[in-house]
Amino acid sequence: MKQREGRPGQKKTSGPSGESRRDDRAGRPSKPVARPAATREAVHEAAVPAAVARPLMTRSGERPTERVPVILESLGAGDFHLIDSGNGEKLEQYGPYRIIRPEAQALWRPSLAPQVWEKVDAAFTGDTDEEGTGRWRFPKAALDETWPLNLLGVDFLGRFTSFRHVGVFPEQIVHWSWMKDEIEKAGRPLKVLNLFGYTGVASLVAAAAGAEVTHVDASKKAIGWARENQALGRMEKLPIRWICEDAMKFILREERRGSQYDIILTDPPKFGRGPNGEVWHLFEHLPLMLDVCREILSPKAVGLVLTAYSIRASFYSIHELMRETMRGAGGVVESGELVIREAGTDGRTPGRALSTSLFSRWVPK
Repeated sequence: MKQREGRPGQKKTSGPSGESRRDDRAGRPSKPVARPAATREAVHEAAVPAAVARPLMTRSGERPTERVPVILESLGAGDFHLIDSGNGEKLEQYGPYRIIRPEAQALWRPSLAPQVWEKVDAAFTGDTDEEGTGRWRFPKAALDETWPLNLLGVDFLGRFTSFRHVGVFPEQIVHWSWMKDEIEKAGRPLKVLNLFGYTGVASLVAAAAGAEVTHVDASKKAIGWARENQALGRMEKLPIRWICEDAMKFILREERRGSQYDIILTDPPKFGRGPNGEVWHLFEHLPLMLDVCREILSPKAVGLVLTAYSIRASFYSIHELMRETMRGAGGVVESGELVIREAGTDGRTPGRALSTSLFSRWVPK
């Protein structure tokens, strides 16, 4: 998917589609190594060259009706659930592994006993500020860099990356489940565009449900990882186009070509720089990105989904932008937060809700 804020001590070299985000190791060592840490927004290194911009379209007509606030909640799915959280950390289950990672929004105390938190397979520790460093610790035994996982019926590889991420952002499960349902009930092959696609889990979910998918990410390593995930699930014959390119450049070209999509997922970064000094600022460039996305939505579009992480804004900021972008298109814009609810050690005992991101979604009805 998906450095939103710069990665310490490293030159940014990616374009705006997501980029050189996660695992910038040249090789694939059998054991993880210590690397600088970064927050969730540091997952996307992105940039949009000013030269590719075009004026915003002048929209007319009524704005879509609204549904706010909407809280999309998950207890987990497949091989993932949130066990507990607190004291600035979260305790998660990813397949066979119990993992501790930093989580600034977990302001409360953990619900479970310290003994539960001590029995973990991996923990990301150290200074996890923007300019800090951290490392993975393996209390029981050294673990391989990757391991198999499954969400929504799709196999993929979890990975201990240098930025404390593990190859999937499970808060997106609610969007993926919605997309899967829409594809399966459509009665026709839907065309899905997955911008800032990262490791391809969402693309594989969509393709497995019957969609024709275009996956865009500027990181060659992320595209390579996505292809690994596709091979792991023996899904090579599914109709997925893997595009390694700057997301904004790609959608502007698609607009000129007259290409259209039924579902668009976009998960843009907060801030980034490209290889030639291009700069992306979410608040400056997001209006154009959404504007172009509207132009490449098909007449029978099913939805346009936007998520935003670690920004100093209310969900209303992206909600009203989405309503203005979709002015005259009818339908409804629903916006709010994605949350993951604690599920205990058994994965079925609801606890507190941990907020993960803002979202806005336009649907035709």
